[in-house]
Amino acid sequence: MKWRNQLLALVCLLVFLALGVLYFKNWVVQKPFGIILFVGEGLDATRLAATRIYAADADTPLALDSLSYSALLKNASADSIAPDAAAAATAFACGVKVKNGSLGMSAGGKALVNLIELARKKGRMTGLVTDVQLTDATAAAFYAHSKSHDAERLARQLVHHDGIDVVLGGGAAEFRPPNKGGTRSDGADLVVKLQDAGYEFIETSDALEDVPRWRRAKLFGLFGSNELAYADDDVARADQPGLAEMVRHSIELLQFNRGGYLLIVDAGLMRKAAELNDADRTLLQTIELDRAVSVALEYAGVKSLVIVAGDVGVGGLTMSGFAPRRASGGIWWGADPNQDGPWLTWATGPNGRRTSPTATASETPFPATPDDTDVSPEPGTIFEPAAAYSERARETIADVVALGSGPGAEALHGIIESTRVFEIIDDKL
Repeated sequence: MKWRNQLLALVCLLVFLALGVLYFKNWVVQKPFGIILFVGEGLDATRLAATRIYAADADTPLALDSLSYSALLKNASADSIAPDAAAAATAFACGVKVKNGSLGMSAGGKALVNLIELARKKGRMTGLVTDVQLTDATAAAFYAHSKSHDAERLARQLVHHDGIDVVLGGGAAEFRPPNKGGTRSDGADLVVKLQDAGYEFIETSDALEDVPRWRRAKLFGLFGSNELAYADDDVARADQPGLAEMVRHSIELLQFNRGGYLLIVDAGLMRKAAELNDADRTLLQTIELDRAVSVALEYAGVKSLVIVAGDVGVGGLTMSGFAPRRASGGIWWGADPNQDGPWLTWATGPNGRRTSPTATASETPFPATPDDTDVSPEPGTIFEPAAAYSERARETIADVVALGSGPGAEALHGIIESTRVFEIIDDKL
């Protein structure tokens, strides 16, 4: 009788444990330890396809292609059919559609709570990484509250924002006075203020490599006076970390916290190149984003939430033609005038020309270039014409892409508002 009672008790215990595991797996909300949001500036479906071909060929997948879930994002701002960088990023950072030019501020002038502030309240460590200036609109939307873009003011807001543990990017000139190589008109040395606040300050990739991984991080890195160098500029990049390197080190430092972390990564050089109608560098920097995503997937682990979201299309870059499916030795865009593509063209930007040298200003919707004469490429050169001239390539109304993996990423499906990215992350903090 005794052994029967013991056996019955054991069976009951096993059933109880099984039901407990089932309940935990299916009904208890499980939060991802790591949450990483990549903002790919200008990343739409056309850019994604062109990058895949540029990197290798139509059959070789990118790291972005490995993300399990995807959606198209509608991203009109509160006052425009196309958002600028500030409004597009604020939709991600704060979950609210705002007017163009606004950073973390509602249409009524109210400061909006952002993801970094929410993450800190939940006990997470936070990080902000960018390959352009830390005061650039996209990065600033995650810490600033401003109706306009004033780099000096934004730099001061970032320094006084004590809720970000790891900050890595460019724009050192906006943090220093002129006598120390900076541009601040108020003469303030914000680097000293950072150090007084307990930040370890670094300026080179070697210094980043030497930062200890065994203790709680409070790190601020400025790796260039302005934006960081493009990936193909070996000389300028000699002392600068790449986007993937900054992401790797950030994850290593932030995962020290038992409460998890939130990391924001802004791939801004993609936009800078697109605004110049520079397709080679636009696609090259999109490949750099892809490498950074690959690193994040490796170091953060499969149980982390990783989202890659485009903010707003830039320039209307299009690849067309009937180029070979596989191109040996790479493709040189437009090098052979007899080849049948691929051809890269833009909708707007500095490569634009009038439709004819005799067109009047009233017949041309965009300002004419200083030289109205027809311009043809020299043999063997890359030529990427734009349909209409503008000093920089303009934002488009194209839906951008959002890709993701990990807990919560399954909400990325169909055609959704860009503010849904904020909601997904907020729910998992």
